[in-house]
Amino acid sequence: MFTERRMAAMLGQIARQDLVEIGPEQTVARVAVLAHVAEQYGYAYDRAHRTGHNDMQILVRMYRDPHPEARAREAATITAHPQAGNGGTVPGLRPGTIKPLPEAQEAVARLKDRIMLDVMAQAADKRQKAIAWGSCGAVVLMLLVLGMPIAALAGGAALAAFLGGAFKLGAIRRQRIARRLTDAGFVPVRDEHGRQRFLQPGRQLPGHASPFAS
Repeated sequence: MFTERRMAAMLGQIARQDLVEIGPEQTVARVAVLAHVAEQYGYAYDRAHRTGHNDMQILVRMYRDPHPEARAREAATITAHPQAGNGGTVPGLRPGTIKPLPEAQEAVARLKDRIMLDVMAQAADKRQKAIAWGSCGAVVLMLLVLGMPIAALAGGAALAAFLGGAFKLGAIRRQRIARRLTDAGFVPVRDEHGRQRFLQPGRQLPGHASPFAS
């Protein structure tokens, strides 16, 4: 039932809108599978970000791809899966599940990489880092005010080491994801915020290639 509701909601957006939002979902794996289904209806990945309580959910945005091959893919999908979202087969998925077919697993994995890269970049941007370091400083100041200089020194050092390690580990993970995408033929670009994104060859970021993106 969950799968059918999700599919029906997503396909309803696809039937009405040039921009669709998939999610929010709890896991990258699930939202990547749904994004792959949307691709079969002629949509292209735009971006992903965390949302919801404590940023625990992931929302993916996709736009209708105007390229002829995307429109041909949409027509073929509608013909092959006329009852998708209404109890019928869904392109790229095992019947009645949210699991990709073997032939779709590589495409889903690369979508997962692109989503992860966007989500991790959000966590590593300057604002998030400033908040993290500011919280560390606030803890140290509070301990000093309470007359606990040794605890302030030890606690501040421990928090600084933890944050530094977390940011470094995040950077290493992003480098590994970027390498996988490059090896798969995706092209690295920078968006308007200076974040690294990866596109299929010959494509541009939404707002350039897509007349529907804001």
